[in-house]
Amino acid sequence: MRKLLLAAAFPAALLAVPAAAQDYPADTTTAAPAPEAPDGTRAFGIEPYLGVMGGWEQFDSERNRADIPTGFRNNELNGSLVQGVVGFNVPLGPVFVGAEGEVAKGISGDIDWQYGAAGRFGLRAGESGLFYGKVGYRWVNFDRFGNDSRDYHDVTYGVGFEVGPKSIGLGGITGESGFRLRGEVSTFGKAHSFRPMLGVVTHF
Repeated sequence: MRKLLLAAAFPAALLAVPAAAQDYPADTTTAAPAPEAPDGTRAFGIEPYLGVMGGWEQFDSERNRADIPTGFRNNELNGSLVQGVVGFNVPLGPVFVGAEGEVAKGISGDIDWQYGAAGRFGLRAGESGLFYGKVGYRWVNFDRFGNDSRDYHDVTYGVGFEVGPKSIGLGGITGESGFRLRGEVSTFGKAHSFRPMLGVVTHF
């Protein structure tokens, strides 16, 4: 009797093995897609960019480490600016670090030229947004002091944001967020100036 049961169970087991195999997903050897940042770019790598910004800077009348003269019109030096920036981001998943250089030209007021460099660090937000802080060093030359004016220099600090086409509803126009609107506020030295800027940067 035991031999008959074993003989009947053996074919049943052979039929059950293929049926059970169908309950498990097939093993695939294809590699998983590379991780991406929220804006569709690579999550890790280098993203160079360049941009143009415009804004205003106003220096206070207090003595400062850069030795900028005081006591002029309204006890303040100020002016409108147009600025070019070039730099790169290093995405690290949801965060990023990077560095950039800048050159600004005064359009009106007391400022002639500015140039400097800074490091950036921050968070990626939403579809194509960035929130960042920056620390750098900037040289300032004032048109008010004549053509032979020296450059005044000090550490700078700032915070800002970037928002891309997908974040502002333009994904259907540009497809991918190469262009971003950028806003930033920075200061010269120990809060001796107020410098709001707004412009456009393109990542490539």
